[in-house]
Amino acid sequence: MAVQEQDLTGKTVVVTGASSGIGAEAAATLTARGATVAVVGRSPERTAAVAAKAGAEPFIADFARFDEVRKLADQLLDRYPRIDVLANNAGGSWPKRTATDDGNELTFQVNHLSPFLLTTLLLDRLVQSQARVINTASMTYRMARLNLDTVNATSGSFNQMGAYAASKLANILFTRELARRTEGTGLVTAAFHPGAVATHVYDHAPLGLGRLIRSPLSKPFFIRPDKGSEPLVHLVTTSDEINGQYFHRFKLEPPSNRQAMDPVLAQQLWEMSERVTGSAGT
Repeated sequence: MAVQEQDLTGKTVVVTGASSGIGAEAAATLTARGATVAVVGRSPERTAAVAAKAGAEPFIADFARFDEVRKLADQLLDRYPRIDVLANNAGGSWPKRTATDDGNELTFQVNHLSPFLLTTLLLDRLVQSQARVINTASMTYRMARLNLDTVNATSGSFNQMGAYAASKLANILFTRELARRTEGTGLVTAAFHPGAVATHVYDHAPLGLGRLIRSPLSKPFFIRPDKGSEPLVHLVTTSDEINGQYFHRFKLEPPSNRQAMDPVLAQQLWEMSERVTGSAGT
């Protein structure tokens, strides 16, 4: 990669889900390359520690609450006259169907609806800045089935992996529709799978697997967060054509799930997300 692609001096980068794992590593790398980085996390203590270590600024927001996402957007717009990169990296997976205070299914809200809301609230500033919006997805989208009538239901049967995979498919559809809606503005967006990374996203896995995955015993099977952050940093800095695309780490992958290529579903998901988040017209 060329040196000029790595130089982010004068650029402002917002990284969500940055209190640990991929986000924390990406924040440190991007700061080292000259960027002004906003470290967004749910834990005040961990977020402050990551920001202090990276020489960045901490912002606190729980993506299970829309009011906190709206407050975050206001803070970012007030603080930064330009936002050159928004890295939608926050996410999680939970074993039981849980309703948020906003009346949504927790996995779907944290992984899709709240990143959607944050992006749309910042969209005018992002377009003005000809920014990049990079979305952390997952190869689990390949096995997903996205049913807009049931994906956000707060009651009924529930499968942890199925819910997570559907939310990651939503990330890819959101990326494609965002690219379509902003075509010609200079905004660039892409989604990526970071690899099998030992992070806190597995904390709610059954049988204590989360602790095992983050232990040295998992090294033959899971990469460390610094490696997982590399595709994110690459998509922030590369001069390659990436708009609307999905990458399996660094490799461009034409989505293998037919739904991921469905433009009608992408538009319907966007319209549903506007209704649920109350962001239509923002």
